[in-house]
Amino acid sequence: MSKSFEKYHKRRLRSSYLSVIISIALVLFLLGILGLLVLNTKKLSDNIKEQTAITLFIHNDVKEVNIKALQKSIDKENFTKSTKFTSKEGAAEIYKKENGEDFMNFLGYNPLQNSIDIFIKADHVTTKEIEDIEKNYRENQFVSDVSYDKPLIGLITKNVERISMFILIFSTLATLIVIVLINSSIRLSVYAKRFTIKTMQMVGATKGFIRRPFIWGSIKLGIIGAILALIGLGFVVYYLNNNFPNLDLVNDKKTLAFLFGGIFLIGILITWLSTFFATSRFLNLKTDELYN
Repeated sequence: MSKSFEKYHKRRLRSSYLSVIISIALVLFLLGILGLLVLNTKKLSDNIKEQTAITLFIHNDVKEVNIKALQKSIDKENFTKSTKFTSKEGAAEIYKKENGEDFMNFLGYNPLQNSIDIFIKADHVTTKEIEDIEKNYRENQFVSDVSYDKPLIGLITKNVERISMFILIFSTLATLIVIVLINSSIRLSVYAKRFTIKTMQMVGATKGFIRRPFIWGSIKLGIIGAILALIGLGFVVYYLNNNFPNLDLVNDKKTLAFLFGGIFLIGILITWLSTFFATSRFLNLKTDELYN
């Protein structure tokens, strides 16, 4: 009978430990995803901004040497991320592929123009700077027209700061929720051993002596949960790096080290503090209060 009870008790204890580890791993994983988002908010917004292009349409009578000279001068500007030249023939091929028809067959000529796309550095993607760049190149003798998505520029500059602030507030709230969830899991784990705590106290064990094995046990669970969370986070980083190479996540070792190290330390810190306060609560309860 006693052996059967002991086996049941061990199974229940392992199940309790497993549920705590899974809870810690899941909430730390979610916290890691949010941390990844927060730490890369600027990179994400910069990546969106730098997809913005100003297109310069070149007069048909401008020679190739002059177009190349113009492109080189644009490349030297401090606002330029990169440039891309598209010939009128290349533009016609793109149109044909996208629309499935060759307009030159019924027009008899190519009405398109040579063009240079200017991709702007993120710090210079503001309504005023874009308008200044547009004005400057409209006055260029080789340029017949300047085109860009003006509403999109306004929308990007207006909403990026709002989105960044929302992410920061949401991440702060999520962090608090993570702390509460881990704390609840640890408290339930300690609650299951409240009678053991009180028994040790009644035979003369000091509070520090009683707390020590509980704290070390919880820290071990926190470490295991943190490792599982970091493995999951590593797969997420790998996936994002393969599908969004512009973010360059894998090569940003400093940010990744800060994030992974932070998640690992949070897993240890929260379990330590939660266990300390949980054991303190049951140490201060009277014997008859343990049944409430």
